[in-house]
Amino acid sequence: MKSNDWLHGFRHSSPYINAHRGRTVVLTIPGDAIEHGNFINIIHDIVLLSSLGVKLVVAFGARPQIQARLDGAGVESTFARGLRITPEQHLPMVMEAIGGLRAYLESQLSMGLVNSPMHNARIRVSSGNYVAARPVGVLDGIDFGHTGKVRRIDVAGIEKLLELGNIVLLLPLGYSPTGDVFNLSYEDVGSQVAAALQAEKLIVFIDDQGLLEEDGSLIRELSARQASERLAAGAVTGHDASLLRAACDACVKGVRRAHIISYVDDGALLEEMFTRDGSGTLVSGDNYEQIRQARVEDIGGILELIQPLEEQGILVRRSREMLETEIDRFVVAERDGTIVGCAALYSYPEEESGELSCFAVDPSYRRAGRGDEILAMVEKLARTQGLRKLFVLTTQTEHWFRERGFQTSTVQSLPGPKLASYNTQRNSKVFYKPL
Repeated sequence: MKSNDWLHGFRHSSPYINAHRGRTVVLTIPGDAIEHGNFINIIHDIVLLSSLGVKLVVAFGARPQIQARLDGAGVESTFARGLRITPEQHLPMVMEAIGGLRAYLESQLSMGLVNSPMHNARIRVSSGNYVAARPVGVLDGIDFGHTGKVRRIDVAGIEKLLELGNIVLLLPLGYSPTGDVFNLSYEDVGSQVAAALQAEKLIVFIDDQGLLEEDGSLIRELSARQASERLAAGAVTGHDASLLRAACDACVKGVRRAHIISYVDDGALLEEMFTRDGSGTLVSGDNYEQIRQARVEDIGGILELIQPLEEQGILVRRSREMLETEIDRFVVAERDGTIVGCAALYSYPEEESGELSCFAVDPSYRRAGRGDEILAMVEKLARTQGLRKLFVLTTQTEHWFRERGFQTSTVQSLPGPKLASYNTQRNSKVFYKPL
């Protein structure tokens, strides 16, 4: 790295730092990751996120550590349906392995060596009986013993600790009102707690860069629906399937994003959190709310959305016939079958520029980030078309666009066809943004 290369990355990370501050992020870390040489860097990155005001919950696994403890005792362990069967006589060894790992994690998060990223961090780590569990029971004639499933999350208890700035550490153990202890899958704990807390993100660590296609290429993005289809078709198998299923379940239950990233690659967590493209596979819960290309059947919803803005003179009037001919230019935000936002992209390829037009968000959702998500979608489409800048004409919302990187321009800077149709009576201001 050149002496000043870090400045560019640091400055451009500030929007993400502001976006994540005060938000809850759940990390699921397998026992294999804890034994990997890169784990100390993950610890440093966790501390950095906490220092930047991110509320962190860490759900860890202990499968290799449990296996080593059972092997050391000469005990054979069996699996069914991807779960370890936990007879009562195995439970003390399972608890011993998990308890030792908990102490190790707390010690790593307590380091404060001079000349290390954790100097003066003073991280508080809290754990406890925040996960209620029930037994898996008997499946296909197999008694799973003390193997359990998450029954309930103590949301209020966890949120109080997060408000105090603590990192909450969740063990792969759950407890029942009868005093029984159950061995849980860490991905189930992570998925369920992320959903219960309505976390901003669920981060799932894996040994690969993310989920891979058959040819070894990285799958950059999946909707929850697409992920479920892959699982149903058997395209993802083994433990990867369990992790993807956990990510899907969290998104379906309200978590906005799940990210499957590598615990082998140094900095994968920070790259996922603080860069535009991220580092792994993104799973988004679009079967409840999604931003997508518009379809003809969306025209009624778009008209209902933009009509009040047209009457106020904020948007230029568009007829149903115009929308029918230009619907392929639109993207929409759909929430539970209702159009709550829209925008159109008009391309001028000769000038390598595009116009962001007919940008509208339902008043009930303007403070929930829909506008930013729609803008990001339009910018992504513009880049795929080879456009190098985006411009917008506005009479009422110049500050919103300026806050998102748009710069003041002149009417004369508009592409020729747009300049010829410019309405001087509206006297719209022109802003552009490099892509």
